[in-house]
Amino acid sequence: MGVVESAPMERRPSTLADVARAAGVSLSTASRALSEPAMVRDDTAERVREAAQMLGYVPHGAARALATRRTRTIGAVFPPVENPIFASATHALARVLAAEGYTLLLASHEYDMQGELDATRALVERGADGMVLVGLDRLPETYNVLDRARIPYEIAWSLDGGPHHCVGLSHRGASIRATQHLLDLGHTQLAVIAGDTHGNDRARDRLAGVRDALESRGLQLPPERVVQATFSLAQGRAAFAKLWERAPGFTAVVGGNDPLALGALLECQARGIRVPEEMSIVGFDDIELAGEITPGLTTVRVPSAEIGSEAGRRLLARLAGEEVPRVKELAAPLVVRGTTGPPG
Repeated sequence: MGVVESAPMERRPSTLADVARAAGVSLSTASRALSEPAMVRDDTAERVREAAQMLGYVPHGAARALATRRTRTIGAVFPPVENPIFASATHALARVLAAEGYTLLLASHEYDMQGELDATRALVERGADGMVLVGLDRLPETYNVLDRARIPYEIAWSLDGGPHHCVGLSHRGASIRATQHLLDLGHTQLAVIAGDTHGNDRARDRLAGVRDALESRGLQLPPERVVQATFSLAQGRAAFAKLWERAPGFTAVVGGNDPLALGALLECQARGIRVPEEMSIVGFDDIELAGEITPGLTTVRVPSAEIGSEAGRRLLARLAGEEVPRVKELAAPLVVRGTTGPPG
């Protein structure tokens, strides 16, 4: 926390001329082989591609257009942006960038590391001056692409103790606080509707936080009381039904995000289970619906818009040559509403 950015690498990035020399072709042939491979022989195109890969050459759209290598664009690769938390973050990010004359180029992927790599490479090739990524789970090659092109990036939502610049929150710590709230109310039998933990460090940390809080009170989370689901209301309803049928007896549910928790609430209402008299429910994110539904959802407030704004400000500062702390942690308070109470 608080360590400033180290000096940039001195190694000169590979150029198209380097690729041409390594492949034994002219500069114009190398350019055509990479941008219009159908215009050259197949064996020539393959030789040029192999040379580019060996040298770590990444075509940079800005380099093709401007001597300054600046296009005043910032790329962002997000999970599905129909999720309200990502929608608010991208809007805030775009607003901060626009105020300084920058344009946001947005790509999306379905929690797919190869998809993120492909989108990142495409944005780099289109000349993005900086990049915003979400979370810590990704292919090492994604970082390699950015490092070879010498493009600064910010990791949003998650915190990393390593070399990466990031702005976000402690998902594990916030989940511990939410679970402690239920324990303090007197609940000892909990169930969890977790997000799919594959390729999603935030979902894993939130599930780990529940286990940490329970273990600190000498309690355990039985495997049969954990269901993983994709983030939606329908999945939350189906997951609660599965838990209720295979491992009844719990008095509180922790949702991996608000749609899952709200789905559990809807399923309780459909089954005549009174909330919070017979079942307490906690979510994570604090989307708008959480405060509008009855009863209101107790949940962790994730500062989504602030994450987007801060990521933009930090990138702009770094592009201007300013030193920026590697890690920026934002507060994620628990908002207590009507879905939690003492066990009946």
